Amino acid sequence: MRRFAVPFAILLLAGAADPALAAKAKPKPEPAWVVAHRDAIVLDTHYDTPALFHLPGWDILDRHSYAVDGSQVDLPRMIDGGVDGGFFAIFTPQGARGIEGNRAARDYALVRATEIHEMVAKHGDKFALALKADDVPKILAAHKRFVFISMENGSPVAGDVSLLQGFYALGLRMAGPVHFLTNDLGDSATDKPEWGGLSPAGKQFVAEANRLGIVLDASHSADSVLDDMLKLSKAPIILSHSGCKAIFDNPRNIDDEHLRALAAHGGVIQINAFSNYMVPTPKIPEREAALGKLIKDIGMTGREMTPEQRKAFLAGKKAIDAKWPVPRANLDDYMKHMLHAIQVAGIDHVGVSGDFDGGGGIDGLESVADYPKITQRLMAAGYSKEDVAKVWGGNALRVLREVEAAKAK
Repeated sequence: MRRFAVPFAILLLAGAADPALAAKAKPKPEPAWVVAHRDAIVLDTHYDTPALFHLPGWDILDRHSYAVDGSQVDLPRMIDGGVDGGFFAIFTPQGARGIEGNRAARDYALVRATEIHEMVAKHGDKFALALKADDVPKILAAHKRFVFISMENGSPVAGDVSLLQGFYALGLRMAGPVHFLTNDLGDSATDKPEWGGLSPAGKQFVAEANRLGIVLDASHSADSVLDDMLKLSKAPIILSHSGCKAIFDNPRNIDDEHLRALAAHGGVIQINAFSNYMVPTPKIPEREAALGKLIKDIGMTGREMTPEQRKAFLAGKKAIDAKWPVPRANLDDYMKHMLHAIQVAGIDHVGVSGDFDGGGGIDGLESVADYPKITQRLMAAGYSKEDVAKVWGGNALRVLREVEAAKAK
């Protein structure tokens, strides 16, 4: 087994000479959901945790606290949550478009990719880089966590799509074309449309990803981009961290028609735990102004924060939340999105993502340590151990295998 419950060996040895004590020491059967979670390959398709790797004093082997430093993924909490690995993202903020902007994005992404490799190399006894789906069982057999590399926002390759080959050589196995803003590859779900879907370069991006064996990720993309991907891609597509528009109408979520089309193409939606995309969040001008002032005062640039800035931001945001509170999604809300997706797309086309360390986290699902709660909820809803295994890792790894097979053809 890869993960263990509390051992009973000492009690059993002590009871060997006393049958009555031995009977008392006999462990109770584990709940079915505990067994199901332990036996599944548990992965998340979108960790933003690499943004923390360069921070002085931050180490993935240390136990951190969401309340203290805002982080949500580290080895101790992965062990607590029975998490085996996942996709660690090269996230690049969308900057200026054009030659200089494309070069800056490329260089930024290369540094982030290097930091992921450095983390794995530094902790090679605990983590291993995975390059294909079949690497996963081998890594788990060696008692390590697997690390796939993904790319959130394709701006690093927007100026030259052939750069995907270089990132593939560095281990890239999943990539999405856009983030919050429309770029030279296509339209974003949260920005004004410019291309009516994928740009000519975006269509080359799809073809090159198919050729190399990189999973296409349509999270953050406009519906028109997803339509183009479904039309052009010769392999299934993933939404690495998205939700259901039928449960909450937000541009980052997709409607039932697209859910069915995604499933018909063999793809998977990984349900996102980002509160603003799950429940209504009222706009409070005073709150927005206070947050803007806080960011300006501590000198934040994008998501990049020093430990001191992060501490100041968390303290300041806590005060703002107390003065101008807004609703926060919880595990019930999360399961509404998940169960709806399963009902519409089918159990073979749904998975899990917390969007952790990238703004995700809801009440009851603050870090990867809370992931067993999802298994418990799924089985309480009547889903089987086999269903749970599909949702946790089986579906995403099946897509990766199909992408690999399409490349081979």
